Amino acid sequence: MTAPATPNAGPVADAARLQAALLTAADLPAGFVALPDPVRDLGLPPATAAAGADKSSTTPQACAEVLREVADQSPGSLTRAAVRFGGPSFTSIDTDAASFPATGASQAFTRIQSTLTQCTEYRGTDADGVQVGYRLGGLDQSKVGDASTAVRLTTASDGVTMTSDVVIAMVGSTVLQVVASGQQPVEPEVLTGLASTAVDRIRGAVVAG
Repeated sequence: MTAPATPNAGPVADAARLQAALLTAADLPAGFVALPDPVRDLGLPPATAAAGADKSSTTPQACAEVLREVADQSPGSLTRAAVRFGGPSFTSIDTDAASFPATGASQAFTRIQSTLTQCTEYRGTDADGVQVGYRLGGLDQSKVGDASTAVRLTTASDGVTMTSDVVIAMVGSTVLQVVASGQQPVEPEVLTGLASTAVDRIRGAVVAG
């Protein structure tokens, strides 16, 4: 979907306000709890490529951008925020957002879509060097926000397959991403509900600001 050339609302310029506008455990299905951020919440130093002889890789390299936080995929944001939740049976729900100046949100949304289009099938290794295969395709989801797109990423490694259903949406000058992962796909109505709630919370932060 084409992003609006001119955002209809400004950015969430306060990082704490943007963080508070993300999904909370109360917005999620029962059984999900917020996971602490190693750097922000636990005070640990940021991970480095050299730490622990990390053997992870992605081919083509550009596809390593898939599902990275919006602010990492498209630098230049004014503020960024992220929160991750763990649930039953190895399920997870992650959400992140980045607010941009001027036309930055439109550029970020377009850049992310371009990466998704180029990475329909790719491969790589995890941190231990185990081979991983990826398949990426479109997902039929209701539109949310000012513009949105949805995809399904299937990850296969060592006989185990994980599915990540993803919605990327633009709300004014903010781009957000909601990722629901598990061994079974999330119900479509659950993903739509999560994305709609995420958009409403961001829009509320813009208005409040």
